[in-house]
Amino acid sequence: MHRHIREFVKYIKLERRYSPNTVEAYQTDLLQFENFLKEYFHTSDANWNLVNKRILRAYLGVLTGQGIKRISVARKLAALKTYFAFLTRSGVLESSPALTLLTPKYEKRLPEFLSLEHMDQIMEMPDATTFEGCRDRAILELFYAAGIRRAELLDIQIKDLLTDENLIRVIGKGEKERIVPVGRYAKGCLSDYLKRREGVAQRGVEQVFVLKSGAPMYPMAIQRLINKYLEKFTDIKKKSPHIFRHTFATHLMNKGADIRAVKDLLGHANLSTTQIYTHTSIEHLKEIYARAHPGGSGKASKK
Repeated sequence: MHRHIREFVKYIKLERRYSPNTVEAYQTDLLQFENFLKEYFHTSDANWNLVNKRILRAYLGVLTGQGIKRISVARKLAALKTYFAFLTRSGVLESSPALTLLTPKYEKRLPEFLSLEHMDQIMEMPDATTFEGCRDRAILELFYAAGIRRAELLDIQIKDLLTDENLIRVIGKGEKERIVPVGRYAKGCLSDYLKRREGVAQRGVEQVFVLKSGAPMYPMAIQRLINKYLEKFTDIKKKSPHIFRHTFATHLMNKGADIRAVKDLLGHANLSTTQIYTHTSIEHLKEIYARAHPGGSGKASKK
């Protein structure tokens, strides 16, 4: 790995506070482009200083020719743009060759979400008479009630629970703190879980959610938990904790919540990121119209 890539990875990880997934993805993208440059120049050195717009276009053409989806190509280009901007600021390059390169257009997929009926079914699945079942119910309720990310849930500590005010403190992307309200169902399940947690959590563990061993929960443990409760819903393609975040936002929008309020609750930096739920809400209304209106299915009588 070139030293500039190592410095860049350190920069986005420690200074820009990018998420671990983004850091890993960007590093992979840059290493892939570095290998392309070595083949392009027929040398063991990537020759970053020789990269120009024509070479970048050739690389994007190779990616497209390999059948890589446009959304993935767009992310790889974003990684390169960020990297070259870093090299420019660091004085390694005079200007970024990717500055005026247009990002490939791609169709944004509407996020999957769960219906109210499905949510009711899921919440009744954990066996609340056991420690793990009680914990799982609290996790599921909190995912849905607060719309938080998996990493945010794992980072919640006891001191972050402002239960008297029906609030929790969350540390989001970029180490940004936000306060999120929780409903009475989530609060009740969380209260029941915390009573059981007292006799299970290892000494010194401040994270709210712990394993049966008392150690803090980790990402794959959450993923297995979600798989366990979503496996019966075969129509859901991507069984991820994020589907509860999508469900949280979609249900709020369907009930008429202000999009700016939803943006703040989700911790989005830009309103444009939240606008995808506007489209989801519109699709929901179209489905209701198609089911309920006499002419909705296109088979209305012409009388």
